Formats: sequence, C-alpha cells, structure tokens
Amino acid sequence: MHDLVGSRKMENGIVVFWDENGQRKNESFNYQELIDLKINAADLFDRPILSQVRTGVKREIKRK
Repeated sequence: MHDLVGSRKMENGIVVFWDENGQRKNESFNYQELIDLKINAADLFDRPILSQVRTGVKREIKRK
C-alpha cells in the first residue's frame, strides 16, 4: 500500500497520486468503484493523505 499525496476531481471520478521509487504515480477511480470500496469521494478529495492505495491486479483504496 502506498500513502496518497494528492488527488484531483475528474468528470467521472477522482485521480489519486502517490510517490513510488522517487516518481509521482497516479491511478483513477470512477465514482462507482469508490462506492463499491466504501470510500467517501469527498473525504478522498478533501483529505487524500489520510488514505492509501494498492494498484495492480487488485486495486484498492483504504483509510489509514
């Protein structure tokens, strides 16, 4: 899991940002995915540093 360092609202979801091996990475999640993961989109947008992301085969966002 990677600690989020930022997020940005998109038309149909939110893109989240984290640092990995000295590089800024990002992943987008649509609103339905966030609902399925039981993530409040407003919290993710307002306070992304309180969340973590896992990418790859099983994408996941969770609160710290």
